[in-house]
Amino acid sequence: MKSKLLLALLALTLTGFANAQVKPEEAIKFRQSGYGFMAWNMGRIKSNVEGAYNKDEVIKAANAIQAIANSGMGALYLPGTDKGTGWEKTRVKPEFFTNKEGVTKVALAFGKEANEMAKVAATGDAAAVKAQLGKLGSTCKGCHDDFKIKD
Repeated sequence: MKSKLLLALLALTLTGFANAQVKPEEAIKFRQSGYGFMAWNMGRIKSNVEGAYNKDEVIKAANAIQAIANSGMGALYLPGTDKGTGWEKTRVKPEFFTNKEGVTKVALAFGKEANEMAKVAATGDAAAVKAQLGKLGSTCKGCHDDFKIKD
């Protein structure tokens, strides 16, 4: 119940920000923050499957990833956000804004695997969580390979 409420609040908040004519640099900051938060939570899951497993910590991290994956972050890819600086210079490739089919494909794959991660985490099965983390990570890599400028 809490995760559904959090998801709804995040979606409403992000939609509200996007609809309020967010400045490009703010949109870049918001999405960089979202991706950073997801990366931190991916790391939390990884450290649990590689070390002492704490089911409750994995569930919290998986639910956070699921919430952001379903929050409507796509609204933060506004015109003019292909260049600029948020917390740092954006690294989104220009193709992100022109390849709608490719973006839709990676976004749907990520959402599917993030939702599945939350389900698998709830089971407490560390081996299944590790396998799902690999699937989820593959969707991140797919988007990064196609749409993120390498450092």
